[in-house]
Amino acid sequence: MDLSNILSITGKGGLFKLISRTPNSFIVESLEDGHRFPAFSHDGVATLDNIAIFTEEAETSLQSVFQNIYKKENGAQINVPKDNNALKAYFAEVLPEYDRERVYVSNIKKVLAWYNILVEHNLVDLEEEKETPAEEQAQ
Repeated sequence: MDLSNILSITGKGGLFKLISRTPNSFIVESLEDGHRFPAFSHDGVATLDNIAIFTEEAETSLQSVFQNIYKKENGAQINVPKDNNALKAYFAEVLPEYDRERVYVSNIKKVLAWYNILVEHNLVDLEEEKETPAEEQAQ
């Protein structure tokens, strides 16, 4: 699963695919409706591979969380619970060590919504990312 070209933009719902880069912006495409538009760095653009979830000991990549959900749901989308306690309980099933003080219900809702979008577009799988040659040489 490669999340390096999937973006979240602050203030905009959903997820976006990186189409191209310009010197001052990114051209992105909404995964929901296919609409393309420019996004600027001041818009709060983040790639999903750079987002992590706080755990009791360190952080866990969003990719790992998505893979845990994918395993639990056998690759299907999930019905996001409306109740906050049910949301927390579900998240504890897929990531038991998540930091309950620093991971808010709004974060959980966003992760589950993102998971559903990714599954709908067949972007979640159980394959681990392969290291690039530059990363292999650095080790």
